[in-house]
Amino acid sequence: MTHPMPRRRGATRILSAAALALTVALGTGCASAPQPSDYAQQQPKLDFRAYFNGPVSAQGLFTDRDGRVVKRFSVAMMGRWEGQQGVLEEDFTYSDGTRERRVWRLTDLGGGRFEGRADDIVGVAVGESAGNALRWRYTMKVPVDGRVIEFQFDDWMYQMDARTMLNKASMRKFGITVGEVTLSFLKP
Repeated sequence: MTHPMPRRRGATRILSAAALALTVALGTGCASAPQPSDYAQQQPKLDFRAYFNGPVSAQGLFTDRDGRVVKRFSVAMMGRWEGQQGVLEEDFTYSDGTRERRVWRLTDLGGGRFEGRADDIVGVAVGESAGNALRWRYTMKVPVDGRVIEFQFDDWMYQMDARTMLNKASMRKFGITVGEVTLSFLKP
């Protein structure tokens, strides 16, 4: 004959573990996503217009949702500003030998807010900066296997020092992260 007490303790342990897991999941799900204002006190202060005025180079990679490196690339950039309007020319060279060019038309809206437009951007890219961080949100048309697919980007830039900026962007489709882009910018 088996004693029912161990079974009850086991069930209690399982229910307690499930309750703890649910509490953690709900707590994590309710946690707010980072905002540029979270970095307001971080130094050095990112001056987007000053950093992207003149030549800048970058090295980067694209990883798929499993973290595998799909493509590596380098970028030669040239930025120039006249008043609140800027142009940032980007020339990409990918590890498979392909090349791509993007020209951003930028507007400084004041108060750490920016807008950006480019031929492969759907509508307007919206940027917000505070402290050492700048967040861009936009939808980009990306060629994939002979088709063009629209992906939503959540793109973060972090000023590390006068010459170095790091960039991490997540790509989503239907709310699901499908990959990430990581870059290191260097100003001469």
